[in-house]
Amino acid sequence: MDYCGDFIELLGPDISTKILMNLVNPSDLIRVSLVSSSWHQFVIENGLGKQLCLKLFPEISGIVHTIEMNNLIDTVGHKQNDCDELECLRKNHRIYTLLARAFNPFVRKDCISEAVIASSTDNYPEESIHNTLEPFDRIDTRASYWSSEGQNNPAVPETLLYKLMTKMCIVTEIHVQPFQAYFQYGFPIYSSKDVRFRMGHKLQSEMTDSSTSSNKSADDEFIWTYTSPEFPMVQENCLQKFKLPEPVLCIGGYMQVELLGRVQRQEMDGLYYIWEVCFEVLARNRETYTFFTTTYTGNGASSRFRTFTARLLQRGTRGWEQMLLNTLLQARAGRANDADNEPPPASP
Repeated sequence: MDYCGDFIELLGPDISTKILMNLVNPSDLIRVSLVSSSWHQFVIENGLGKQLCLKLFPEISGIVHTIEMNNLIDTVGHKQNDCDELECLRKNHRIYTLLARAFNPFVRKDCISEAVIASSTDNYPEESIHNTLEPFDRIDTRASYWSSEGQNNPAVPETLLYKLMTKMCIVTEIHVQPFQAYFQYGFPIYSSKDVRFRMGHKLQSEMTDSSTSSNKSADDEFIWTYTSPEFPMVQENCLQKFKLPEPVLCIGGYMQVELLGRVQRQEMDGLYYIWEVCFEVLARNRETYTFFTTTYTGNGASSRFRTFTARLLQRGTRGWEQMLLNTLLQARAGRANDADNEPPPASP
């Protein structure tokens, strides 16, 4: 058979890049890079890992620039001043490929792992926040819901704190169902007037020292990196769906639900309450997957990549997640410090 030439050489870099950008699975791009050393080099030098990652998950575009500019992830153990342009491309290829493969393209509903705490509870444990993890308003013959304490002032808010399944996920939508008191006269619905969502992470000091956490509020223990708009709630006993204006990368794995305003007064004591049946978070979580490495000989980057992979495998399946989490938290802290250090604008 006559030699027909290399696919990329025949089509040229522009057309080859357009074709490869039609891939929908990051693993396929990695398989492309394993075809030959020239294909491997083409994928890296043209930043295809980055392009595909941002195409699949544009939500992370706001953080990757900080990672690149500050050289925050050192995957190969060399110093920053030794990082030439090609080595930086190799490193960024690993980072973006790791991120792209980390997130499951399928949206899941079961993204809440734990109901942490409520700002108030009327009757514990019968009306605790843990009831909101069940999608039903009745379990056997018992009503299942969370109830706040009663208030004379209908403007007093309530907050519910949840821990998500993973420390990094892309949240797209949140569902809330108010409770209708079928055992009270008139079947009142104890909904809030509005709802708002916050996502973020614990303070670094709180991750290792929780001895004083009982004396602190959630605002003291957590940094909220995202706050949604306020969504109006309908006074109906149904699952109400609130789609975020754009998908949000939740770094840290915590979500706070703010219930704003009370609309229903209880006839028995004349106080305003909020009762909720359940909450659901729709998100693309990380996948658990197996790392594999290149096998080219005489390539220093290949051996370093194997070292990096081995290190991740030794840390366990969640090792990459903690590494990226720490890096992104450092990036956010660095941006906050830079903003604090900026000189005030000159007076006109």
